[in-house]
Amino acid sequence: MNLVEWLKRVMVSAGAEWVMWLLISLSVVSVAIILERAWFFSSLRDDLAGLAKDLQTALEHSIEAAQKRMSQSPSAEAAVVSAGLAIAHRGPLAAQEAMAGAAALQRMKLEKRLAFLGTLGNNAPFIGLFGTVIGVVMAFDAMGQQAAEATAQQAQQMAPQAVMSSIGEALVATAVGIGVAIPAVAANNFFQRMTKATLANTDALTRVLLAHLKGDDKRPQIAAAPPSKPAKEAAEPAKSEPAKSESSKKGAAKKRAADDEESEEQG
Repeated sequence: MNLVEWLKRVMVSAGAEWVMWLLISLSVVSVAIILERAWFFSSLRDDLAGLAKDLQTALEHSIEAAQKRMSQSPSAEAAVVSAGLAIAHRGPLAAQEAMAGAAALQRMKLEKRLAFLGTLGNNAPFIGLFGTVIGVVMAFDAMGQQAAEATAQQAQQMAPQAVMSSIGEALVATAVGIGVAIPAVAANNFFQRMTKATLANTDALTRVLLAHLKGDDKRPQIAAAPPSKPAKEAAEPAKSEPAKSESSKKGAAKKRAADDEESEEQG
């Protein structure tokens, strides 16, 4: 027995029914993921325009007020901004890095299980087509067996009916595969679009916080006046100047007296 004959017997003996059950199972998992993702994204909904205005208003008062407002929002955008507010006292660069890390975590949560929907949408039609191929092989095998047992005239009358009936049943697998793929692809595209929109809104809110923090860093700082000297120290130079003038006068008088003595001795 060659390889082709062995593969044909394996496919004929297994049939295409298992392909149908596989597609039905994948369809159930797909529907469950779609419902879970729909609930997850609906739980993150919030008025983002109002949230941005409230963030700006709260930042004018204090960081604590902004943290309190963000904690009241269930959105992923508020979770990312809260990560920046938690270390805002360390400066805008530290807040930016913290929000970048939080955004990466939120992206993972938003894209969770979407890879399954994308893979199923791309491959479900091929699984259905595989079932169709198995059904066609079974149809031709049954036709060959009937032709071997019947006469030539009976085989000619029987062949078209057997082939068309078997192929019609086999095409059901392709239809089921396409029916499983279409909702998976549509849901995957929708949730991917929601993920991109959420991340874009997150970027907008983080820029509001960074603008506030960088604006605080650039405000001019008033230089502190040097400490005034005590009155005692300020009065000391005034007293020392008359003392210096008196000592200089005495020195000049002594010098003149010495010059007079030298002139008398020479005379």
